[in-house]
Amino acid sequence: MANYEAISDSVNTELKGFKSLPVRLRVNRQRINVWILIFCIFPLASGCVTLTHQTTTDTIVATVFTEPAADTQNVPATDFKLLGRISIQSGNERSSGSFRWQHLALSDEILLFTPLGQVVAEITKDHDGVRLITSKLEAFYATDVESLTEEILGWRLPLNGLQYWIQGIHSPATAAEKDLDNKDQVVAIRQDGWKIHYASYTPAQLNQIPLPRVLDLSYENLRIRLVVDDWKARR
Repeated sequence: MANYEAISDSVNTELKGFKSLPVRLRVNRQRINVWILIFCIFPLASGCVTLTHQTTTDTIVATVFTEPAADTQNVPATDFKLLGRISIQSGNERSSGSFRWQHLALSDEILLFTPLGQVVAEITKDHDGVRLITSKLEAFYATDVESLTEEILGWRLPLNGLQYWIQGIHSPATAAEKDLDNKDQVVAIRQDGWKIHYASYTPAQLNQIPLPRVLDLSYENLRIRLVVDDWKARR
């Protein structure tokens, strides 16, 4: 796996012309299906590997119920940069690839790649809203990531919650249930209709808590597996 900086340079070059697109396009289902077919020709297994890192025991010793925070604006998710792989199963459709995600307090940028490293979509979220640009230079806009990705990609990306779940914590915006093991490590989170199971964590290091390595997300008939290969988090 190339390092973060190398991928960032190549992606920025490839998407250089995307940023200035002024056109607001309506959804074209035929174009969406073409993207899905391209992404689905690779087997789901390419996003999954045999892991040797610390894994959860799945021995639940406590379930914690949390209420929404009074002021969620004062509980932002910690900034991070990630490189990883993603596998999606939505009904009978399966796809896999890799991703790069940079999260800041006021913005998100997510790039989706085929297993061969080709950019298939760029998703950005900031104070202006959400934008998704495909590899065919088609731009789509919405007010939230979840509805936009469901319409364009065919599956939901729950970014509002995922920015917290990817770090092993629940979102403070809504009520949640958390299952803990005998080390007070989170085994699962149930929130906003999603169930997040933590299959593996990074090894514990001095002055740094373990971070999720493999997450399995489920929502109705949608299954998403995320494997984080490179963590850069501010703690």
